Amino acid sequence: MARPTRLDLAIVDAWVAKHAGWRRTEQDRIGKEYKFPDFAAALAFVVRVGCIAEKLDHHPDIELGWGRVKTTWSTHDAGGITELDLKAAEAADAIVG
Repeated sequence: MARPTRLDLAIVDAWVAKHAGWRRTEQDRIGKEYKFPDFAAALAFVVRVGCIAEKLDHHPDIELGWGRVKTTWSTHDAGGITELDLKAAEAADAIVG
């Protein structure tokens, strides 16, 4: 399967503008912090994101804390953000509704 290619930053910025809470970082990644009522809910979200990541064969950086999860997506072998990152980010958002 061919790996996706890096997106033009204008495309990424347009996507970010349409998806609440997401931002493009200086390192050519997209990131979002999710809030949860407690550690267990945050951990459950991480597990579900992990299942999505395995299915897509595309894995985010995840930071887990009490009541919060920070996800950061980038396609390292493409050197930036690709359609795969946007698809994975949308799937993560779908978990929380």
